[in-house]
Amino acid sequence: MNWLRNKLVLITAALFLTGVPLVMHFTGDFAGADDQAGEMVQTIAPDYKPWFESLWEPGEEAEPLLFGFQAAAGAAFIAYYFTRRRKSSGSDMSAGSGMGGGMGRNSVGNA
Repeated sequence: MNWLRNKLVLITAALFLTGVPLVMHFTGDFAGADDQAGEMVQTIAPDYKPWFESLWEPGEEAEPLLFGFQAAAGAAFIAYYFTRRRKSSGSDMSAGSGMGGGMGRNSVGNA
């Protein structure tokens, strides 16, 4: 029953941590850091001219899609890395060099 309580506490904390910021700061105007920086530069130095222009700027509809693709690619890479790491360490544990071989953390001080 202890594991059920732990899961409920974690789910409640996750919902709280994701829901509270959305409720507190939901204004609908999500200006990016690039936009804010550009505005600040214009207020500090109105005659500033950029060094170069972008070759391609995605439209308003494409920006969220590209950001979502970037997030999905990053999550896939992290999942792949940890899966490979888990598989390689899982084969070492079956050889007796892991925690199951009697050399666990708790058995060091109790010898």
